[in-house]
Amino acid sequence: MRDEGTHLTGMKIQKITGKFLRPLITKRKKKSHKGDYGKILIVAGSKGMTGAAVLAARAALKAGAGLVTVACPDCEQPVIAAGVPEAMTLPLPSRNGGFALKAAGKLAVFQEEKNYDLILIGPGLSVKDEVPGFVIAVLKKLRLPAVVDADALNALALAGNPGFLKTGAPRIFTPHAGEARRLLNGKKTERNIIIQRLAGLTGGVCVLKGPGTLVSDGRLCLANTTGGPALAKGGSGDILAGLIAGLWAQAGRAKGFSMSTALESAALGVYLHGLCGDLAAEKLTGRCVLAGELLKFLPGAFRTITDK
Repeated sequence: MRDEGTHLTGMKIQKITGKFLRPLITKRKKKSHKGDYGKILIVAGSKGMTGAAVLAARAALKAGAGLVTVACPDCEQPVIAAGVPEAMTLPLPSRNGGFALKAAGKLAVFQEEKNYDLILIGPGLSVKDEVPGFVIAVLKKLRLPAVVDADALNALALAGNPGFLKTGAPRIFTPHAGEARRLLNGKKTERNIIIQRLAGLTGGVCVLKGPGTLVSDGRLCLANTTGGPALAKGGSGDILAGLIAGLWAQAGRAKGFSMSTALESAALGVYLHGLCGDLAAEKLTGRCVLAGELLKFLPGAFRTITDK
């Protein structure tokens, strides 16, 4: 990536470019099988928010992940299974439409048996009843590389100081501005400072969503150059989380699950996500793009990077 020569609060800022991302796209070998491209466990959904789980699972599969299982409240499993037939589902104990606390133990047992590579937790979870405690228990029990999104971030904010996050497997955190403020106890400041504080708080790679999405591991900050108002709709963040998880599952299987592959996969995910929005807006206008339609433009977004 070209060095833009900009330093803010001691952290280098660089623009994400297609040229830099091109070699980061995992190649598909002729003689391969689904296990070569990563097994993802998506923990998502609750009553009234099953769509988030469906969108995230579709995005992870469309990004190229080999196998996806959606762990969801048992009361919502039929809806999610019907919404994304290409994924498997794991119904877990529920309480009032969301995960029950005891579901964390059952999920840990499942992981011990099945050995998934990566977990994505957060889309459509809610923070009602026992869900926040369930989230913390899952992140502590499952020592897996993780993409932490949406209500999983809100659960961490409710729990207070998440010091345990700095140990164990690498993680990617994907807050929007509101979620970031909650994690930082409501402090308002410039976005480049926010993401540096988030990286320090979590010990992981952070994606601060919004116009000019920022990606940082605490040392390097990458600024996205794609995307626009076509992405300003519900469900867009679920697509992004699924894309990042799907890309990291492949990169991790190929090169190892590390902070390096986390940063690269997050950067590739936000760039492709924004480019899908740009391509969709050209055809559908920025007003009429639905989150679920973004994935129709993902092949074109990949080609835009690889063909130039």
